Amino acid sequence: MTTTSKRSTKPRRTSARRPLTPAEIERKEATYAERAETLHAELTSKVSQLVASDQWKAFLNFTASFHHYSLNNTLLILAQCPNATQVAGYDAWRKLGRKVNQRCSIRIYGRPFRTVKDKDAKTGEETKRRVACRPPILSVWDISQTEPIPGVAQPGELARRLSGEDHANIYDRAASVLTARGWDVSRQEIPGEKNGYTTLTGPQRVVVDSGLSPAQTAKTVIHELAHVVLHAEPFRAAEDAGAEVPPLHRGIWETEAESVAYVVAAMLGLDASDYSVGYVAGWADGNTELVAQTATRVHAAAVEIAKALDIDATNDSTANDDTGDEPVLAESAPQLAA
Repeated sequence: MTTTSKRSTKPRRTSARRPLTPAEIERKEATYAERAETLHAELTSKVSQLVASDQWKAFLNFTASFHHYSLNNTLLILAQCPNATQVAGYDAWRKLGRKVNQRCSIRIYGRPFRTVKDKDAKTGEETKRRVACRPPILSVWDISQTEPIPGVAQPGELARRLSGEDHANIYDRAASVLTARGWDVSRQEIPGEKNGYTTLTGPQRVVVDSGLSPAQTAKTVIHELAHVVLHAEPFRAAEDAGAEVPPLHRGIWETEAESVAYVVAAMLGLDASDYSVGYVAGWADGNTELVAQTATRVHAAAVEIAKALDIDATNDSTANDDTGDEPVLAESAPQLAA
């Protein structure tokens, strides 16, 4: 038997929200700028603390433990696992506190020689020499094909994906802003460790992994929106105009985009520290000066995105003021210049 709850038929009163005056807009933008500056300084401080910690030292030891593969093997790895980032053998992963999924592996060539020992019959002295041989086929695994061994510390996990909900409806709001700017936004399964991506050429696409928690999804879509504002649209505009395209520096771009994501998420009540601090530290190679140097661009992009998302609507959405004087930005989702 199905029951239906009764709802009041009394019409809800909604407040008429008037546009802001130029003076109010100026004060609102100044408030956004001040909050962005404070939050970015907070992020820089947290990165500094992380870089000075034992966790950072353990992370550096972790990343240094990976073998550098030959060009041929690198091509083989990418052909079989295009999203591979950190690759090692079975025993190496065990030493790093992770176990492999033995149902899948990446096949590469071993060394085309073997070491043999020769013993001098007179002196008994042993010497080693290399003998050419057919290279053996070896199995290796990307980190995405492994999982942590329970109870073992994971020094490679600086950025921990967020759990929880998207209470401020950030994903839908950011997707609407991106759509208004001419970008196609979708949720798809993304192999490997990527949470999302933005295209630099071809169709204007932003893709967010469909397997993320609502909170991580919200943070990731802000990260991709930051890429659009700071990198993708200027890059495309320069190409279309036949001008010199902005230099592509992945470390700086990722540092900027994640810094913006941290700042804007915090403005919307979402604490992204567990992910953003480690992510920024990793892409900046622990260089806190680099993080600080991005401040001007990060602040500007954060303010622009905050305006587009109308972040104050998060707290105003349930308002019921009969006066009709609730202020609002004149353009809740403006088209930002490329």
